[in-house]
Amino acid sequence: MKYGEKEIVEFNIDSSENYWDNNHPKNYVIDIELPEFMCKCPRSGYPDFATIKLSYSPNKKVIELKALKLYINSFINRHISHENSANEIFDALYKNLDPKWIKIIADFNPRGNVHTIITIDSRDN
Repeated sequence: MKYGEKEIVEFNIDSSENYWDNNHPKNYVIDIELPEFMCKCPRSGYPDFATIKLSYSPNKKVIELKALKLYINSFINRHISHENSANEIFDALYKNLDPKWIKIIADFNPRGNVHTIITIDSRDN
């Protein structure tokens, strides 16, 4: 196993080292786009690709960007549905960041004439 693969396999999104103090108490928005998300279909095993868009207004914590990259890459060999992957990402970040608000958009590439976009916004819950 190469060092990058090992780092992804061993990555834990819940580790406190992945979150930094937010030194700016004012309201502001962080927008991050992750265009290379990949997971595997739980039924067929075929790869699913998506762009994950994350927007949030930090409270006391922000996520370290390399940690976010490793977390997103940790899905690469997982058999997980579009809905479950989007919800898992939202839940993990919402729990660990405790943001003022957060929104995840998982825009999956079309496969078999189906294009799926999943949006989860903490303001709607």
